[in-house]
Amino acid sequence: MGNNKSTVSGKYIFMVALGSFFLAVVFTLVSELLASRLNSIILSFIFLSIIILLNIFADIVGTAVTAASHVPFNARAAKRITGAPQGLQLIRNADRVANISNDVIGDITTTVSGALGISIVVQIMRLWQRADQFWLNVLMTALISVVIVSGKAAGKKVALSRSEDVIFLVGKLFAAIEDLTGLSPFRKRRGSKNKRKVGGP
Repeated sequence: MGNNKSTVSGKYIFMVALGSFFLAVVFTLVSELLASRLNSIILSFIFLSIIILLNIFADIVGTAVTAASHVPFNARAAKRITGAPQGLQLIRNADRVANISNDVIGDITTTVSGALGISIVVQIMRLWQRADQFWLNVLMTALISVVIVSGKAAGKKVALSRSEDVIFLVGKLFAAIEDLTGLSPFRKRRGSKNKRKVGGP
């Protein structure tokens, strides 16, 4: 079973709210700029597909992290297997990871996909002026909803049946990012604290 202890604090909630606002603005601006400048229905559909896949993947991670057990990751981390320490940290912070994946990324990408759908409808109307914009909006919204809902349903099956594999994969991704950038969302600054204790009064 996953970690049931909550690591959510008031400061975390404030930071998530602030981060969600800026991410929503950035995602929406980028999607609108790309949709308006591409002038290509095919490229717009490709970008929409990427956003939907990100939504589904985030939901898989958020579901898997709450179902995964830390036991196999303890053994792998002891053997210094790449991705295991990161996977263990993800499970220890399961509530935060699930919140960011399912709520923050999930909600933002859902909103952006809707905005992209409207942009695609506008592009279709430019090419096919006799089309009924009302029914195009209805069909586009229904299409996006079906793909997201069915994708998440299939994703949850994978997340629950192979939760450790999913988190281990994400852990490897985080490990690769750490190797490239030297940055880690889980790394604690123990050295600075020790210096304060030694050098302090």
